[in-house]
Amino acid sequence: MAWYLVLLLLLGIFVIIMMTGLPIAFSFLVISIVGSVLFFGGEPGLRQITLNIYSSLSSFLLMPLPLFILMGEVMFQSGLAPKMIETLDKWMGKLPGRLGILAVGAGVLFSMLTGASMGSIAMLGSTLVPEMEKRGYKKPMSLGPILGSSGLAVMIPPSAMAVFVGAVAQASVGSLLVAIIIPGLMMALFYGLYIIIRCILQPSVAPPYEVAKTSLSERLSDTVKYVLPISIIVFLVVGVILIGIATPSEAAATGTLGMILLSAAYGRLSWKIMKKAVTDTVKITGMMFLIIASATTYGQILGASGATRGLTEFVIGLSVPPIAVIIGMMAVLLLFGMFMSPSAMVLISVPVFLPIIQTLGFNRVWFAVLVMLCTEIATTSPPFGSSLYIMKAVAPSDTTMGDVFKAALPFIYCDLLVLVLLIAFPAISLWLPSLMR
Repeated sequence: MAWYLVLLLLLGIFVIIMMTGLPIAFSFLVISIVGSVLFFGGEPGLRQITLNIYSSLSSFLLMPLPLFILMGEVMFQSGLAPKMIETLDKWMGKLPGRLGILAVGAGVLFSMLTGASMGSIAMLGSTLVPEMEKRGYKKPMSLGPILGSSGLAVMIPPSAMAVFVGAVAQASVGSLLVAIIIPGLMMALFYGLYIIIRCILQPSVAPPYEVAKTSLSERLSDTVKYVLPISIIVFLVVGVILIGIATPSEAAATGTLGMILLSAAYGRLSWKIMKKAVTDTVKITGMMFLIIASATTYGQILGASGATRGLTEFVIGLSVPPIAVIIGMMAVLLLFGMFMSPSAMVLISVPVFLPIIQTLGFNRVWFAVLVMLCTEIATTSPPFGSSLYIMKAVAPSDTTMGDVFKAALPFIYCDLLVLVLLIAFPAISLWLPSLMR
């Protein structure tokens, strides 16, 4: 069978299965079973699936995934966030669009502690949006900053998506966790600049209001109590990797332990909270591990069928610069992201793109950073971005999906600008990993 027919067959099966409403993990498992039987034979194919599941999940590189998820669950279940938001709010002063800036700052803060974006949207959307609208903020400035900043959890470590993408793209997880720091902070900076510039040019979207004055000593005291400990958690996750004293798995363990101790120090840890956090972690981890196992088989099926080799030879034979190939890949990912979940778009595309990346000699960590940014954009991309519907669920009742879509677009444009800069200047994401010992 021609390589392009194999690709169409596998993609067609996936689309049909997804239309039935079956979860992504099981959809890819079905594809893996069908593909293994077709290209490896009946019993040998099923035996190959078993071996793939064992080999893909027995890797020590996946250890950070459940630990990062547990770290985020402990943070949310223990309710540490409100005090941190209040402390940040005291430092905002009379900045134009101060509550929008606060949303971005809170998004960065949560990203350093959680590694997942869904909880950030739910929390900020339910607490900040009503306050913004009470202050006269229009929908683009009350919904947009939260939608944009919630996605920073993908691009600021600890990031569960970094472990996932690193496993699928066969990139160093430690290097990837460090490589996303500067791009993530760039995104937050662009969000903040956009909010300030728009509020200066169009004050009606975020009317200024009187802010209660707080003393410098009170702000410093709250910062030491509620924000400074975060730097310790960040060091336990990222710093220990950067200076070379811990592997990603060890860093995930120290970060999780630090979060548990921090919650206990604030008196917000209980057996009930830990039970809930561990239970949710097991559920999420189990589904993600099944997805990763299916992805391994999916990649091997593509290789055994000749689809990978055929596509690679086709792309290499094109008379276009290698960077144009990267741009085309990102365009495909962005298109997929409009209709698929981040994990689905990664699993469908990365095993196909990876041999091309290797043949063209591109850095896999850099490629993985680009993929992660595309997954972040996918969560807020109309019409099916998951973050959009979570925002709609927690926003005031008069909010329409059209309001949510329009609010997301300027922040998607900011993300696309960062994507262009990362493609044009790979050193932005590769400089910090180059400093690792």
